[in-house]
Amino acid sequence: MTRIFLVDDHTIVRDGIRSLLATEPSIIVVGEASNGQELLDHLPATPADVVLLDINMPVLDGLATTLRLQAEFPHVRVLVLSMLTHERYVGQILDAGALGYVLKNADRSEIITAVQAVAAGKNFLCSELGLTMLRKVLSREEPNEPELKKPNQLTRREMEVLHLLSEGLTTSEMAEKLFTSKRTIETHRQNMLEKTQTKNTAALIKLAVTQGLVK
Repeated sequence: MTRIFLVDDHTIVRDGIRSLLATEPSIIVVGEASNGQELLDHLPATPADVVLLDINMPVLDGLATTLRLQAEFPHVRVLVLSMLTHERYVGQILDAGALGYVLKNADRSEIITAVQAVAAGKNFLCSELGLTMLRKVLSREEPNEPELKKPNQLTRREMEVLHLLSEGLTTSEMAEKLFTSKRTIETHRQNMLEKTQTKNTAALIKLAVTQGLVK
């Protein structure tokens, strides 16, 4: 039997979670509190295996409560039940010692699974939150670098300018070496940036080195 202590400053939320958990015979709700300090005051007389904890609460919030639990009741495991989806909150509370994080709109089966997993000492992240965080990670990845699949995408003269750029020559020095004007050199440079979809000369040279066009 897993003993659960509910901590949320909204009575209606506690009532709903208590009713939901009442349908699972392996779980019993042994206590309720409207903030972290009330929980800590009651725990010595009301032992619990898992604390189902909100984050935003008055007096003592979820993060501070989790830290206190780790210090004063290390055997009690924390499962966060919150509507906060930002990875900063998730990371902070998990770093503080919580084993699981479930959104309040999760269905009955997922909340019960989360309670059972945390009671067993396992980590748990609800599916909706996990997918949301994965999408954020993927959206922040750098786009693939443009590729010059064939060297002949650049003209012979552009390749000459590219090699001189990689050697660190200035526009004036390249113009003198190639017997042309500085304006022509700048035109070649701009054409290469457009063809390779690079933002500046440094990115262009980096790409050319990566593709083996220059050493």
